[in-house]
Amino acid sequence: MPALWIAHVTVTDAEAYGKYAELAGPAVVAHGGKFIARGGRFVQLEGKERPRNVVAKFPSVEAAVECYNSDAYQEALSHARDASERELMVVETDE
Repeated sequence: MPALWIAHVTVTDAEAYGKYAELAGPAVVAHGGKFIARGGRFVQLEGKERPRNVVAKFPSVEAAVECYNSDAYQEALSHARDASERELMVVETDE
């Protein structure tokens, strides 16, 4: 079943985070991911507001987790760790 990779992000270092974004996109696509929302308009109804929200659709939970653990994504993530505050989850969809 397909899965959604959902990230809520506050960027604290735009330059370093830009490097993350540059590297993360190709890693996501290489694992079958397709971005369906990246930083667009949102309305926070509950919980902690993060100004950047990203959703990518993957073929499965396993594909999304494999992407996260891949060397390419981990390289990208090394640029985001000290440049942002983030929450990331993978959720299986009903589709």
